[in-house]
Amino acid sequence: MTLPDLWPHLRPLAFQLDPEVSHDLALRLLSGWSRLFAGRLPATDLARDPSLAVNAMGLHFPNPIGLAAGLDKNGTAVPAWQALGFGFVEVGTVTALAQPGNPKPRLFRLTRDEALVNRMGFNNAGAEAMGRRLERLRARGLPEVPLGVNLGKSKVTSAEQAAGDYRRSFERLAELADYVVVNVSSPNTPGLRDLQRVDEVTRILDAIQTPNQRLGKPRPILLKLAPDLADEDAIACAQAALGAGCAGLILTNTTIRFEGLESSTEGLSGGLSGRPLLARSTQLLSRVREAVGADPVLIGVGGIMDPEGAAAKLAAGADLIQVYSGFIYQGPAFVRRLLKTLKPRD
Repeated sequence: MTLPDLWPHLRPLAFQLDPEVSHDLALRLLSGWSRLFAGRLPATDLARDPSLAVNAMGLHFPNPIGLAAGLDKNGTAVPAWQALGFGFVEVGTVTALAQPGNPKPRLFRLTRDEALVNRMGFNNAGAEAMGRRLERLRARGLPEVPLGVNLGKSKVTSAEQAAGDYRRSFERLAELADYVVVNVSSPNTPGLRDLQRVDEVTRILDAIQTPNQRLGKPRPILLKLAPDLADEDAIACAQAALGAGCAGLILTNTTIRFEGLESSTEGLSGGLSGRPLLARSTQLLSRVREAVGADPVLIGVGGIMDPEGAAAKLAAGADLIQVYSGFIYQGPAFVRRLLKTLKPRD
């Protein structure tokens, strides 16, 4: 019996555990598997069906469903994600300096809403540790799908020094990535969302484009924005990013708005993900697509819990999509379940 077959029996047990304990346990298991196995899939696998392939940013994505940043912050389980059918994998968020993140508890399930709230605070081992791990991964010829690295600002770094902090991470990791994401939209690092302004976006992107253009093959850079921005502010940031040479955007990160939930959120703070995020995240995606035109790459993420959510993102203008909370709730068969509905009918 495979892991997807076992999931209906394992989920009740996993959901009895503290959310972060459950997450850490699952990640340790996937990381251990990834040290032993490569996760390569045969050409006959649904996740490698040519009809699902997407070519974007000069990269070949065997299918349009990616793992969103946040699930594998330190890049320890990349082969396992590949084996589970993801068409691309985004690791991080990673910061220039190692940091423990915010005090626990910092991850919460809102089961009635099919949602999560996290205030993790970019807990990660830092860019140097990530670099060593990705070097070992690349030495194994892995992964066979595009690998994105999501960069954030170190908590101890001031806003004035943010551009240099992002540049430090970029210089260590860019050559090991297929694309790089600049994350200025997490609600869990004080002051980070204040960087979602045209002048700050331009300053950060200019700082990393300088070393990027010195690479033998410059990496596509994407900017990740929050759903809580007003449409006009998100569009302004998007246009500034594209003007600074970005290949596109990731829309969106988590929301700090908790209205309309069935679950109690008294005393909770952090970023909400899952089904309640779908409508606003997809609406902003559509508005940005309308504003920037057809050429920039847009990756839609936020609230995809079923095939209908995936279809909504693509209809709103996404070239590619990512999942996080949907994978937590639906389990390891989720990616292939989505792919079955996206595959063109013969």
